[in-house]
Amino acid sequence: MSDTLLWYTTRGAGAVSLVLLTGVVVLGILSALRVQGAGWPRFLTTGLHRNLALMTLVFLALHIVTAVVDPFTHLGWLAAVVPFSSYYRTFWLGLGTIAFELVLAIVVTSLARSLIGRAVWRMVHWLTYASWPVAVIHGIGTGTDTWSAWLLVLTVACVGAVVAAIGFRVTAGSRDPLNEQRTAFQAAVQRRDTR
Repeated sequence: MSDTLLWYTTRGAGAVSLVLLTGVVVLGILSALRVQGAGWPRFLTTGLHRNLALMTLVFLALHIVTAVVDPFTHLGWLAAVVPFSSYYRTFWLGLGTIAFELVLAIVVTSLARSLIGRAVWRMVHWLTYASWPVAVIHGIGTGTDTWSAWLLVLTVACVGAVVAAIGFRVTAGSRDPLNEQRTAFQAAVQRRDTR
């Protein structure tokens, strides 16, 4: 495989990974609100969320493998596994390693959800909110074409999508069924106490 093809594959897979991970985060935020259309069943949102997460892993693996075998950087496999162990752009590649490991932890615990329980799964799943910005910062700091118009537009669009989803979630309030049950219980207790 030529060095040029590896270079383009690494950057292309990184850009696609950013778009896919952004989609996963946005769907996760919106599905927590139980957002859905009349003709769009909830299981489709959950399935799409899960499949996008798995596809993100595929493109992340392609991004990492092509970066490691690229003779220009000579990263080695240790840099792909141990954060901040690379001599080449140590800080920025370390952030990428951390982001990948957080995503991997989220996917593994999601696949083992029935074994580890909902509480542990949910706690680990909150790592998504850390992995996404770390991945974005990794891309900005590591990318050799970060300031090219197409990648800048892509990055701004991804950041805008996540910020919009978070804004929508904050303004819409929590529609978490556990919160709704707790609120209903508290209201019932208050009605009973005022009698």
